[in-house]
Amino acid sequence: MDMTNMIGMTNMLNMTGSFPRIPLGQWLEAAIDFLVTHLAPATRAFSAVTESGLNLLEAGLDALPPPLVIAFVGLAAWRVTRKAGLGVFAVAGLALVWNMGLWQATMSTLALVLVATLLAVLVGIPLGIAAAMSNRARAVVMPVLDVMQTMPAFVYLIPAIPFLGLGKVAAVFATVIFAMPPAIRFTCLGIRQVPAELVECAEAFGTGRFQRLVKLELPLAAPTMLAGVNQTVMLALSMVVIAAMIGARGLGGEVWKAIQRLEMGNGFEAGIGIVIVAICLDRILQHVGKRVGG
Repeated sequence: MDMTNMIGMTNMLNMTGSFPRIPLGQWLEAAIDFLVTHLAPATRAFSAVTESGLNLLEAGLDALPPPLVIAFVGLAAWRVTRKAGLGVFAVAGLALVWNMGLWQATMSTLALVLVATLLAVLVGIPLGIAAAMSNRARAVVMPVLDVMQTMPAFVYLIPAIPFLGLGKVAAVFATVIFAMPPAIRFTCLGIRQVPAELVECAEAFGTGRFQRLVKLELPLAAPTMLAGVNQTVMLALSMVVIAAMIGARGLGGEVWKAIQRLEMGNGFEAGIGIVIVAICLDRILQHVGKRVGG
């Protein structure tokens, strides 16, 4: 087709009007409304259980004396990593958080991250196992993960609000969805990386599929799976500031409050607290994974 014909067709389209707009947003909104209506009992149960567990964990962490927690984390960092520097950093960093008056906010953030990580792992690891064991399941799961990992983090707040309203539970829900993909991907990757020779040897000895999974594939995949858990924790921590927009408290809430009030110093203090917690958790989980792999 030459350029003249293309220009003619373009002019014809302009004269007759553009193509009708696809009402994708309306379809999605109708689907969410349908799910909200029909899943109301399940969402209420999830909200009640999650809020109870989160409140219980927050109360337990708040009840612990800060010096005891600081000493325990510093000792754990040193024992796990065998590096005195990380233990000193953990003690100094958490002492700084305490000194800045952010201890309770830090415990709230830690509780939210722990609950969200637990839920993400409980859902993500079985899905990763299913994707590793079945090519059909993998063909379905992986494109969904691609969409989830390229979706802007703010978008995850949209379905959380109609399902669970504003508050901590909605923040946990959004954080779980945002942080889950690494747990699924790394579990699938770890199991699929088990050497075929070992799998064939296990089959030769007459092991069943479930027995082979539990006694061979999962132990060998454990270091890779722990790397996925580590990434899940980091993503959950990165989500706490965004989740503060829908009612999450903690360090993310302090950052969001500082943004609204233009209190730059307070915002940086809360941000430093998030960084300290992230570094401590990341280094400890990394060395736990190395020990399991070793």
